[in-house]
Order: sequence, then C-alpha cells, then structure tokens
Amino acid sequence: MEYGAHLPLIDFGAGFSRRRLKAYARAAAESGYRYLCANDHLLYPMPWLDGPTSLAALIEESGDLTLATTVSLPVLRGPVQLAKTLAALDVLSDGRLVVGVGPGSSARDYAALGLPFDDRWRLFNEAVPLLRSLLEGGEADLDLEPRSPQRPGPPIWIGSWGSPAGLRRVARLGDGWLASAYNTTPDEFAGGRDRLGAALLEAGKEPTSFPNALATSWLYVDDDPAGVERVLADVLAPMLNRPVDALRALSLPIGPAEVCAERLSAFAAAGVERVFLWPLEDDVRQLELFQSRVAPLVSRRSV
Repeated sequence: MEYGAHLPLIDFGAGFSRRRLKAYARAAAESGYRYLCANDHLLYPMPWLDGPTSLAALIEESGDLTLATTVSLPVLRGPVQLAKTLAALDVLSDGRLVVGVGPGSSARDYAALGLPFDDRWRLFNEAVPLLRSLLEGGEADLDLEPRSPQRPGPPIWIGSWGSPAGLRRVARLGDGWLASAYNTTPDEFAGGRDRLGAALLEAGKEPTSFPNALATSWLYVDDDPAGVERVLADVLAPMLNRPVDALRALSLPIGPAEVCAERLSAFAAAGVERVFLWPLEDDVRQLELFQSRVAPLVSRRSV
C-alpha cells in the first residue's frame, strides 16, 4: 500500500502560512509518502485555503512526490480555466500530476455560482470529456499551450463514493478511481471494486491495471482515549456535521497505532492500493508518527 498526504488546507486553529505548508510538504517528501494531495472547495464551514494554488506554491518542496487533486471541480471552476491551471501544474512539476476530479458535494458552492446543484452530475458528465480533450490538446479552437508534458495528458481519476451509477461513470470517464475514506467501509469498498471491475470490462478497460485510492482519510494517531474522543467530538464531528457515533463506526485511522493499522489493513485486503491521509492536528508530527508506528504494522499484516 502506498500513502499520500493531503495538504492541511482547513484551519483547525493553527492558521495558514507558506512556511507551515512548506514544512509539511518537506516532511511528506522526507518521510516516505508518495503523493501530495489537495482537495477543493469554494465555500466551507471552516476557512479553506485554495487547493490548486497551494499545490503550485509547494512544487519545489514536494521533491519527487506525485501531485494529486483530490478532487478538483471542473463544473464549478469551468473546464477551460481548470485545464489551464492543471496544465501549468504539470509543466512546473515536470509531469508529476494526477488529476482527480468530481462534481463537488457542496450545494453552497453551486449556489454561489448560480448553478443548479441537482444538475451537477449532468454537468460533470459534460465537463470531464472537455477537460480531457483540452489537456490532451484535442481542441483545435482552444489551444491552451503550454501543454502538459505527459502524453497524451495527465491521468484523470474520478471521485465516487461507490454507487453503481458512480462506478459506471468512473469506468466510462476515468483512468482511476478515488473513493472517500469517510463515506465507505472495507466491505463497501470491496463490493464497489467488484462492480467497478465489471463496468470496466464493459467499457473495454482492464480492471487489474486500473488504479484506485482512498482519499480524505482523516488521521490522528494517539494512545490516549481522551485525546481520540476529543478529536472525534470537537474537531471531526462538527466539521463534517455528523454524529460522533457515526464516525466511530467508520474505519478511519484515528486512535492507537494498532487500531489504525488494523483498519488500514482491512482496506488493503479489500483492494485499496493507496491511502491519502489528512492529519487533524499536529500536522508534521502526525505524518511522522504514521510512518514510524502505523505503516510498518500495516506492512507486516499484509505479508
């Protein structure tokens, strides 16, 4: 299993600074992570730093990490503008970009742009082929040079929580699948992976070479039950607007190292190939704790 680190784009109280983000990106690059990820929202209950801009600011500190948008929003940002931004990221990172896209789950984002939230899937189905064509240089009347250095273009992974319709969309439009760590379980992922395999065969694609990742896997390694409960009740539950009991029922890597490893090992057994982690507090320390205490346990359980 490979690991990626989500940029800390939500302000949990530490504030934002370029120095802090640079330290985080360097820690991810030096600690054995393989991806540096940025999620995307326009409006959010908590302050949210712009994802593509943050990735661009950290290209030097990211070393040889693959950069990933997890996900960016072609409907809301517009496929032409987003293609221009993503192509620049790929050029400046020497072809290290994976383009994760989704329609977005925020009705507030759609309302802010005057777009009907109920039409998001139709609009997304229209936006992704145009985005791909723009990134691959297939639109003769819309030359967005400089083009991406990847040929024919950077891979496009589609975000889906795992519904049958969503997985058919992944198979039809995508080069990979981004699942959501706080909207699935290992059993649900395994079932979705089977359905995706059938949809890929129908689309003429090979399931065994189709990549996947579990995105937005909230992380907090702590042996103290009180500390774990505080993070669940005071940080995660109000941010996601979900009951604490519902969060406890998920397989998020929150708790003692052994518990985190057990949960991630279950996802590995279900077929998850990559996990993109988002520390809830103490960003750099949590990245290092995960690699020193959790990742080795997952590796041993997977042997």
